Amino acid sequence: MIQASSPSFPPFTEEHELVRQSVKRFCLEEIAPFATEWENAGEYPRELFHKAAHLGLFGIRTDPKWGGAGMDWWASAAAYEALRFTDFPSINIGFMVQADLTVPLIDELGTDELRKEFLAPAVAGKRIAALAISEPGCGSDVAALRTTAREDGGDFVISGQKLWITNGVNADFLLLAVRTAEDRHHGISLLLFPTETKGFSVGKRLKKVGHVASDTAELFFDECRIPQRYLLGRRNRGFYYIMGHFQGERLATAMLVLSFMDRSMELAVQYGKERQAFGRRLIDNQVWRHRLAEHRASIEAARWLTYHAADLMNHHAKADREVSMAKLVTTELAQKVTYDCMQIHGGFGYTTEYPVSRIWRDMRLYTIGAGTSEIMKEKLAKQEGW
Repeated sequence: MIQASSPSFPPFTEEHELVRQSVKRFCLEEIAPFATEWENAGEYPRELFHKAAHLGLFGIRTDPKWGGAGMDWWASAAAYEALRFTDFPSINIGFMVQADLTVPLIDELGTDELRKEFLAPAVAGKRIAALAISEPGCGSDVAALRTTAREDGGDFVISGQKLWITNGVNADFLLLAVRTAEDRHHGISLLLFPTETKGFSVGKRLKKVGHVASDTAELFFDECRIPQRYLLGRRNRGFYYIMGHFQGERLATAMLVLSFMDRSMELAVQYGKERQAFGRRLIDNQVWRHRLAEHRASIEAARWLTYHAADLMNHHAKADREVSMAKLVTTELAQKVTYDCMQIHGGFGYTTEYPVSRIWRDMRLYTIGAGTSEIMKEKLAKQEGW
């Protein structure tokens, strides 16, 4: 049985509720009214990062010394639960990369010099960050990456290619994984890489099935030279930093996916109450009442699993198993929930004018990104000793 570590669980406080309400207001006023316009344009304004930073979205758990709020995973949960009101997953994934894929690693591993140069501006939304790990030949197999960084005097000289990089087109800097030694696992390092560096180029902005307004890029490095002081953490320990950091990314993914399942359910129930067919509301048909009730029960079960993982993370306890479960369960469940929430809309659900279609389409990413469902199952099997 899952045991909560607090008598009041989940321990959302008044401060957490203020986070939730401020993020919801921001989404409803600054993003949702323009989501269709930006979706059609295939991009959104860069200044949204600066606006989101005013809410503290990029430094919720970051040390206040660097502009963060110094809060906890419950504050992150409150923010993610409110981000569903964007009705625009494309922007949410860009925010998540900034808030939970790059900022925490710099905060944890950076020197004060690096935190001042990269972390503080990222938290303030003045510099957009991207995490550059994936390559054409090594998606989930991080240890197979081939982009190299060789030493030359006091510099690293970088050559190679990255693929599937969210925020890659607009990024001011990358948190870049490179090979610095031949050893498969002990030969990867992390670097902070300014994108104005000579020899760096964006190959193309990738066209995707979903998250069509998300900035996803192919990146090239041609003998790019950066100072060795941009090394993040210890040399050749990058693989282990990435593996440890993935758990935070996966927990954030579970929270984001739960949020959009909630939103798709809200839209489905609203439409079901408004739409009349054969003389009665759709929601009055038992098939829909029971199907949505079943989904609500499943979402709540997934939420409490995710909350349990968040509680462990907050207490710095071992959470690999629970986070992997939360990521697997939420992302797989989202495929069923958003499908039915789109289905109740009938033909309107298949149009791009209704946000439920965006949510259904965009949730498909999350059984792939941050570790595929197959990888999650393999991790869990190993943890069970199978």
